[in-house]
Amino acid sequence: MKITSKELRQKWISFYEKNGHVNVGAVSLIGDGSTGVMFNVAGMQPLMPYLLGKPHPLGKRLCNVQGCMRTVDIDSVGDASHFTFFEMMGNWSLGDYFKKEKTAWTFRLLTEEFGLDKDKLCSTVFEGNDSAPRDTETAELLQGLGIRPEHIFYLPKEDNWWELEGTVGTPCGPDNEWFYPLDSEKKNPVFPDDYVEIGNDVYMQYKKMAAGYEPLDHKNVDTGFGFDRMLLFLNGLNDGYKTDLFLPVIAKLEALSGKRYDDGGEDRKAVRIIADHTRTTVMLIGDEQGILPSNTGAGYILRRLMRRAIRYCKSLGVSSEAMTEVAKIFIEQVYDEAYPLLKEKEGYILEEIKKEADRFESTLAQGIREFEKCVNGLERKNAFMAQSNPAYVKETVIGGKQAFRLYDTYGFPLELTEELAAERGLSVDTAGFDAAFKEHQEKSRVLPTGQFKGGLESHSEMATKYHTATHLLNAALKQVLSPDCNQKGSNITDERMRFDFNFPRPMTAEEIAAVEALVNEKIKEDIPVVFREMSLEEARKENFVGVFDSKYGEKVKTYSIGEFSKEMCGGPHVERTGVLGKFKIAKEQSSSAGVRRIKAILE
Repeated sequence: MKITSKELRQKWISFYEKNGHVNVGAVSLIGDGSTGVMFNVAGMQPLMPYLLGKPHPLGKRLCNVQGCMRTVDIDSVGDASHFTFFEMMGNWSLGDYFKKEKTAWTFRLLTEEFGLDKDKLCSTVFEGNDSAPRDTETAELLQGLGIRPEHIFYLPKEDNWWELEGTVGTPCGPDNEWFYPLDSEKKNPVFPDDYVEIGNDVYMQYKKMAAGYEPLDHKNVDTGFGFDRMLLFLNGLNDGYKTDLFLPVIAKLEALSGKRYDDGGEDRKAVRIIADHTRTTVMLIGDEQGILPSNTGAGYILRRLMRRAIRYCKSLGVSSEAMTEVAKIFIEQVYDEAYPLLKEKEGYILEEIKKEADRFESTLAQGIREFEKCVNGLERKNAFMAQSNPAYVKETVIGGKQAFRLYDTYGFPLELTEELAAERGLSVDTAGFDAAFKEHQEKSRVLPTGQFKGGLESHSEMATKYHTATHLLNAALKQVLSPDCNQKGSNITDERMRFDFNFPRPMTAEEIAAVEALVNEKIKEDIPVVFREMSLEEARKENFVGVFDSKYGEKVKTYSIGEFSKEMCGGPHVERTGVLGKFKIAKEQSSSAGVRRIKAILE
């Protein structure tokens, strides 16, 4: 059957609503930290507390279409099937129905709503191991629905067991995967060679622990069907970029470049990368917990994606403005109904894309020329050495210091240099890059003559107050602007404080006022400033912030101001915030690319 993305979305939700489910909608793409991952990587991830037993306010039967992001395949994007952002169609039973009801609903959805032939459906179930028994119950239910016995396969844990890797205390269990022939007209297709997985039902009966599994107090069902994959499959396509999620974007890039997607080759790869990375960029900046490109954490992933897209704009022969044009299509045409917040934030999203594009494009050409110099130098060396020594083994590694120069001077993420190198059959000395980065950090921390640690010019009473105020300011910036804001430097005298932090744009008047108010609120609360000495490992576990982790030894000094501010620090501090007086921001300005500077006084 032929179906649009908007129709598929509605069919899924309508089917489960008719069967007593509540559409909970999509939640933030950004992980909340509860599962130890940066982004939501599965549709069930935001529902983790409820799968573990917490009552959901909307009941025990839920459904939605949830945006997800996975970063492990970034370098694979460019082929027909990999994406960084994708959606999962899900439905859940939180201690309500179980295998009998779920197998029947999935079977009905696939055969009656999507028109698949029951005689061609295949299904796999868990074969069992020492930790959990063979799932004969599901196999018998499938057979009772009309799936041919020879189309039901028992497979091991790596195939038919679901758990969230790298986590502890999360729900898990055997799953039932559904398959259908890639070519529905083919006679006697062979499983699994001729089949594609279209979705799975996970029967969450266990909790994953550090050593083994424990039974859950109540059984859950977690269904996950890939939205993008199902759209592809139902439309009889074999290229994930040929669905209506991407067709208008491809048309725009063809018009801008004069290239044809169907001609294939490097141009098609470039179109796919620009399309995928721009879509993910839109979703991350436009998210309810929206982030911006930066050099740390989730912001670094975003910056890496954006800069990779900008480089491929260049290879396609279009300017970085193509990213903005593509972003408009995703916001206004493709996801206008599913993600209305994108439309509300459209101006902001497009402005931030343009800022990052302008920032990077200005040095991109220079950076690529510098990279070519590295390659040419390597080739000249190899040619010279081969002439004098026939047994010479050609060198194929870009030096770590050269890679760091590309990063430090031209804004090339290490991964971008690695990708450029791989295209030339080369690799990068990443250990050398790390060493050069560390050396740079150490040099950056060398104190000018007469300057005290922590940016203080003296340890006077007033300087001590200002130093404590930097802790409050640092915490307030994280709360008002972004958790990715981090201190990049400070300078303190008896008359004022200067504080540098990473942020990609000028603060608004409202943001400045909010930061000021929050700092003054904490001063007014007269919170004790508590000093403790502990191991670095313990400090990290307790979420103390360290601006430069590598400068700390095995034992660190920590200062906490309630739960508002927790920092590793060696400078002097007041005993209570109430003595600081009134905090006022005198000026907010640019310090360097991506770094802002606040000058403030205590009255």
